[in-house]
Amino acid sequence: MKTYPTNCFLWFATLLLVVVIGALNVEVCNGTLQGEALQLNFYNRTCPKAETIVKTIVEENARVNPFLGALLLRMHYHDCFVRGCDGSILLDPTSATEQVELQAEPNLSLLGFDVIEDIKTEVEKACPQTVSCADIVALAARDGISAPFGRQMWEVPLGRRDGNVSLASEAIANLPSASSNFSTLLNFFSRKGLNLTDLVALSGAHTVGIAHCGVISTRLFNFTGKSDTDPSIDPTYAGVLKTRCSSSSKNIVEMDPKSATSFDNHYYKNLIERKGLFESDASLISNSSAAQLVNQLQNADAFFVEFAKSMKKMGAMDVLTGTQGEIGKECYQRN
Repeated sequence: MKTYPTNCFLWFATLLLVVVIGALNVEVCNGTLQGEALQLNFYNRTCPKAETIVKTIVEENARVNPFLGALLLRMHYHDCFVRGCDGSILLDPTSATEQVELQAEPNLSLLGFDVIEDIKTEVEKACPQTVSCADIVALAARDGISAPFGRQMWEVPLGRRDGNVSLASEAIANLPSASSNFSTLLNFFSRKGLNLTDLVALSGAHTVGIAHCGVISTRLFNFTGKSDTDPSIDPTYAGVLKTRCSSSSKNIVEMDPKSATSFDNHYYKNLIERKGLFESDASLISNSSAAQLVNQLQNADAFFVEFAKSMKKMGAMDVLTGTQGEIGKECYQRN
């Protein structure tokens, strides 16, 4: 048996201790204490019923409102693109002069806040001031889309904390409009650490939901200021939209004219047929690299895989974790 001097044992023991402490520090820094990373099953010990409560309430409401998944998904997107996924989209103003995200033009048509409040109320009963509103929004978006499938469409790591800053000006600056061209869209996404694949995959969310005619009226009736129609849109489809929208800008049109309540890959087939509802949709086939991805995501399996990856990536953008931010007692006001 080989022997070592005592000081070698001490050196080895010290080295081992350093390695173990280092490993523990990595785990702690990436976990609940420092919160540098989100975790699956984050509330297993502190609020084990949290995810079930979210899922149950979302599914109950989705049975009444088939567009709920689209509404919650849009809310999550609008939250994440402004200051990260911190629940600040939910905050009401605290004074007559304060202008919060929810009051910004891109957010005026957001809906589904009553469902988030119902969830928060039940979660607070089960685990007071434990589950963040930001996590509830992220889970609700996933569960709203997943409900018809009977399975989770993407993973949602948790551990977000709530922000207490909400500015309308930041929402306007960080949310691209429906009339954005391709370079503008890619720039917005790149600033958030998202790439071309993320842009094309996440645009697929437009396979569900509805929009008001006012958003597309210029595209249909006065595209260049000469009472003309955007030439990039299929003429027959444009005619259908004009009929629907001619009487009022408040009229509603489906995002996906054939399956607006079904989360599927039909959006990409629409783009190929020049039937994207928004200019931003149509712009995806104006770029060769994006158009190639559009073709690939016409395959349903490919779309679901890429959408799941991009949702997980978006849901982790600039999150507050650890001791940052707060756990809101109520979602519409700061503690």
